[in-house]
Amino acid sequence: MGTSEHPSLWSASARNRRARPSLLRGGADGNEQLTSITGVLLIVMLAVLGITILRIGQLIWLHLFLGLALIGPVVLKMASTGYRFARYYTRNHTYRIKGPPPILLRMLAPGVVVSTLAVFVTGVVLLFVGPARRGTPLLLHKVSFILWLALTAVHVLGHLPGLGSTLRRATAVRDEMGVPGGGTRWVALAGALAAGLVLAVVLIPDFHIWTAPGAIPHHHHDHG
Repeated sequence: MGTSEHPSLWSASARNRRARPSLLRGGADGNEQLTSITGVLLIVMLAVLGITILRIGQLIWLHLFLGLALIGPVVLKMASTGYRFARYYTRNHTYRIKGPPPILLRMLAPGVVVSTLAVFVTGVVLLFVGPARRGTPLLLHKVSFILWLALTAVHVLGHLPGLGSTLRRATAVRDEMGVPGGGTRWVALAGALAAGLVLAVVLIPDFHIWTAPGAIPHHHHDHG
């Protein structure tokens, strides 16, 4: 009886291995699509955030709102890239076949993560400490922002060559490559954006210390 059970156990294990890409909603290809569409959303939102820096005295409320709203998509992006990292280095077959990012992007990744966290943490700290005590937090915010901008520019340029084809597949009505879970990825993106927007709306009452008349002199171009 023991020998007759082995084939069935082996076949069940094989079926489970074949089912994993579907259960993981697209495997490595699905992860790549989620990372790409989240990245495009972040680029658009960050471009608008950059405009607010140029007119920070008048647009501080929008700067604060967008900064908080970005937290949801940023967390999703870091989760998707972190998941790929973990699956690759735990020797998952699907992710090993997909291969790692180029060596330069892998070397930049820790700096991108640390600088991203620093920008958002110092930004949230600034929201609560207010203009009167902005000295050190604002300096850290500026330094981390400059570092983040430089690293992220290289990061984005490194991913541009394959971005177009990935986005076309992510937005196609029918994915010709058969990557499952397209709807789930869009729901995850919408959920992350909604979470960030809810956070921003909830904290609007705390904007007043920055938006009060005279809180930021209009000739001063600090951002925070």
